[in-house]
Amino acid sequence: MFSMILKKLTSQSLKTILTLVFLFGSWQLLALILQTPALPPPGEALKSLGAIFVSEIVGHLGVSLYRVVVSLIIATLLAVPLGLYLGKNKAADQISAPLIYLTYPVPKVVFLPIFLILLGIGNVSKIVLITLVVFYQILVTTRDAARNLAKEYVLSVKSLKASEWEIYRHVYFPACLPAILTSLRLGLGTALAVLFLVETYATREGIGFFIMDSWSSLAYDKMFAGIIAMGLMGFVLYLLLDGCEKIFCRWVNP
Repeated sequence: MFSMILKKLTSQSLKTILTLVFLFGSWQLLALILQTPALPPPGEALKSLGAIFVSEIVGHLGVSLYRVVVSLIIATLLAVPLGLYLGKNKAADQISAPLIYLTYPVPKVVFLPIFLILLGIGNVSKIVLITLVVFYQILVTTRDAARNLAKEYVLSVKSLKASEWEIYRHVYFPACLPAILTSLRLGLGTALAVLFLVETYATREGIGFFIMDSWSSLAYDKMFAGIIAMGLMGFVLYLLLDGCEKIFCRWVNP
């Protein structure tokens, strides 16, 4: 058993290393072809990342991490129960469907100026916008997963005199959990994109601000250092979500 796990980890590590070699090799090649200060070689960006990580980047990264994590938590706590309820209750789903269909396609980033006016330029407006974007992704995915749940599972638990709460807890939630975690992984990418956008307006904190501030100062090595740091933050969060699926959804990928 231990040897199998070690072999799997070694294989995964090798794939990760090869991917990094490919990415940085392509970056190096492109930098050599273009020969422009706007695209420094990866070595310069990594050197800059190491030099300013503690002094400049960590603070901005902490603010961005806080905004993303809080937004994902709030969106999950709001969207999952509502999605399970709508997926289980056909009448409520039919009533809410027009509202979801009309509001889901609307790009939520257009509300950024409104949130800045109503909620101020601090963390609240940014967290609300990111939460709103991710909320819909989790809601729709959870609702669809609950709607497609095999009725035999529900009937078998009802035959044991299970309450409504027990049906949600022991049937709907476990069955929909893989889809919920998938929507969270997809929502993470969207959340990071929205995060970068909101941190370029009316703020002096966050990794998005740091990247754009470095760009406006023509400090391209620092700019790419910020891009790498933001990518690493997203990568770590993605690994955590992936780990949650392996722990809590072992029946999916045994």
